[in-house]
Amino acid sequence: MKVAILDLVAVDAEKAAAEIAEVGGETLGVEVDVSDAEQVTAAVDAVADALGAPTVLINNAGITRDNLLHKMPASDWDLVMNVHLRGAFLMTQATQKHMIEAGWGRVVNMSSMSALGNRGQANYAAAKAGLQGFTKTAAIELGRFGVTVNSIAPGFIVTDMTAATAERMGVDFREMQRAAAKQIPVGRVGQPADIAHAASFFCSDAAGFVSGQVLYVSGGPNT
Repeated sequence: MKVAILDLVAVDAEKAAAEIAEVGGETLGVEVDVSDAEQVTAAVDAVADALGAPTVLINNAGITRDNLLHKMPASDWDLVMNVHLRGAFLMTQATQKHMIEAGWGRVVNMSSMSALGNRGQANYAAAKAGLQGFTKTAAIELGRFGVTVNSIAPGFIVTDMTAATAERMGVDFREMQRAAAKQIPVGRVGQPADIAHAASFFCSDAAGFVSGQVLYVSGGPNT
C-alpha cells in the first residue's frame, strides 16, 4: 500500500516517510493537528491528491497527561480527549467518503488496556474506552458500504511513550519492562511489531467479515 504518515510535527512525519521510501514504498509525510477540523480536511485532501483516495485509516495519534483525578487540570482532560477521541472522529469522518466511493475501506482505532481502568489515567482511560464505543458505532454505520471498523487495545508495548512514562515516574525503563513481564501470561512485554501484525490483519481483505471488534493485544486475557 501507499502510506501517508500524519504527525503533529512535520519533521517527524517526514522522517518516518523517508524510512518507508528507503525500502521502496510510495509515501508522504504530512503535518497535521488531528484535533483541528480544518487541518484534518486539508491533510486528507493532500493525501488524496498525492497518493490517491485513502481507503485505510489507522487512528494512532495519542498523548498522555497522567495525574490523579483530584489533581488533574481540566486542560489536561480536554487535551487528551481532543487528540484521541476528537482526532479519531475527524479523521474517520474525512476519510470515510473516499472509502464509501471505493466500496471498500478499513479503519483501525488504537485503544488500550487502560480502557478497563487505570489509576492516574482518568482522561486517557475514558478516551480509550470512548474509542471502543466509537468503533462499534462506526462499524454499524459504515458496514453496508464495504467499510470495516475495528479497534486494537495494546497492553504494555515498548515505545517512546512508555519510556517517557518511566522517566516521569523516576523508574528505570528496563526494570519497568521486567516488572511488567512478570504480570503478563506469555512472560514478555509487547513490541510495536505485535500491534502492526494485528493492524495488518484488520486492514486486509481477509478481515472483511470482522468489524466492530476490540482486540486486546496484551499477552493474555483481560477482564
